[in-house]
Amino acid sequence: MGLIERYLLKRLTAAFLTTLVALAGVVWTTQALRQMSLVTAKGQTLLILVEISVLALPYLSVVIAPFALLVAAIFTLNALNADSELVVINASGGSRMVVLRPLLILAGLVGVAMLAIATVAAPEAQKLLRTEITKVNVDLIATIVRPGRFTEIEPGLTFHIRSRGGDGSLVGLVIDDRRDKEIAYTYIADRAVVLETPGRTLLVMRDGVLQRIQTRDDSLSIVKFEAYAFDLSELTPQNAKPVFRANERSTAELLAPDLADEYTAKNLGRFRYELNDRLSQPLLPVAFAVIAFLFLGDARTNRQGRGLAVALTLVAAVLVRGLHFAALSGSIGSAAAAGLTYVVPVAVIVAGLAMIRLDRQFALPRTAERLLEALADFGQSIVDRFGPRTRGEPG
Repeated sequence: MGLIERYLLKRLTAAFLTTLVALAGVVWTTQALRQMSLVTAKGQTLLILVEISVLALPYLSVVIAPFALLVAAIFTLNALNADSELVVINASGGSRMVVLRPLLILAGLVGVAMLAIATVAAPEAQKLLRTEITKVNVDLIATIVRPGRFTEIEPGLTFHIRSRGGDGSLVGLVIDDRRDKEIAYTYIADRAVVLETPGRTLLVMRDGVLQRIQTRDDSLSIVKFEAYAFDLSELTPQNAKPVFRANERSTAELLAPDLADEYTAKNLGRFRYELNDRLSQPLLPVAFAVIAFLFLGDARTNRQGRGLAVALTLVAAVLVRGLHFAALSGSIGSAAAAGLTYVVPVAVIVAGLAMIRLDRQFALPRTAERLLEALADFGQSIVDRFGPRTRGEPG
């Protein structure tokens, strides 16, 4: 790799990483806002919120990476053209491959990274995400008990909390347990936390008192405690196991689905969709790189439609992604349609590289060029007529 190619690869990589981080930040924020109910409604800690929103990032990064590469290619090629660097490369005898090769190298690296994430990291992260959400949904205290209310968990058992702490603890806890007809228990504690142990769920109360009343003679005994554990195991669903969707299954499970599993048997089309999505999406960065080069890889003036070329680059990329998504959707009902998920990006790559090999350039029709020239002349006339004038210039 020559000096110019290393320079271009460095600029493209910097632009790609900047764009990827920016898009990932936006996506992470939206995910965090969507999961805010875990804190506001279910009393979970901010740590749980961050953990769940971060677990969604690997899957979403596979979606945004091709477009981050496209934006980076557009930005870099436009900057090279504006600084006349593309002109200098051409004038010095450099071939089009001097510009294309770094772009393809970066696209290939992005594709390999996407393949690793899509087939290994993202499914594991999605599986952990589903497990955590299931745990939250079966959390008795988080789901049922609301601050400021007396909530009857089951006949004879009532919970009340004053508020929730920022760390997920319960503040001002009162438990009235009258399930035993002979003895009534009332627990009052300043704070309490829920702890998971193997096979048991405990509510550990601190700094409180236990009032015990014998119903037959109304005798009362009070015990002050620093720590006391209340067993919630009987109240917590023990068979609440998460049902993993297609995007939460490992690639091995998608390649050899277990037909004995009820969910798998009913959703073979979704499994086929997910498998082909994971294997075909890494082709999109290369396709987008070829599209960007075809439209923007050669030096152009403003009158040659540079701005329109950028717009057409985006339209072409969206069209390719739309056709790819349509092919994926069709694969749900037809195994034959799954092949189109690979045909679309591969056809774009092969056709684009063939045009580059033949030294073909994207060019606007002559009619469109004349229209752009006329618009440029009209704009210049408006500036000349109404723009600021220097002193002594005739009106």
